[in-house]
Amino acid sequence: MKQYRVVRVRRRRENKTDYKARIGLLKSDIPRFVVRKTNRYIIAQVIKSREAQDSVMHSVNSKELQSYGYNSSFKNIPASYLTGFLLGVKARKDIKKAILDIGLQRSTKGSKLYAALKGFIDSGIEVSHSKEMLPDEKRIKGEHTKKPLNIDDIKKKIEQGAPVSKSVIKSKDEKTLPVMAKKEQILSKKSKEIKK
Repeated sequence: MKQYRVVRVRRRRENKTDYKARIGLLKSDIPRFVVRKTNRYIIAQVIKSREAQDSVMHSVNSKELQSYGYNSSFKNIPASYLTGFLLGVKARKDIKKAILDIGLQRSTKGSKLYAALKGFIDSGIEVSHSKEMLPDEKRIKGEHTKKPLNIDDIKKKIEQGAPVSKSVIKSKDEKTLPVMAKKEQILSKKSKEIKK
């Protein structure tokens, strides 16, 4: 008799999808709050599944925090908290409740994943969780980092929905100009050249 080997599904072999957990999440029919870490950023998304096909409702990358006056690492616990908070502010018009999806990442108490969850919850969206898994306030405010951050000011800017003005370009022979003004000057010069 021949021995048959069971071949696992490709995405499971590649350690990208846990199908057992995914089926449970899909059966709940609640939007998923998905958090992923890269080497440089924290990515948070709200995903709605319909007939096992995912559609992204809202997505935020921690680099977007720069436009709200955040000027530290984009992959630490305060950045993770603010990323979750920013996504929650954007998504709270569309959803009131979500479920956490961390995928195949390790569930570690007080980690960046749970910092993002705390920010998402603080924005006003209900997510079932265990409070002991969330990081404490000192770590969220960045008191463990070299230069503590003023998280409350950044949260106010996110709530107001008004990003800080763009970064400033300095050159030797030109005056200091905001990035947007510089682009407008270039576009107006090009339009004048085309008209000639």
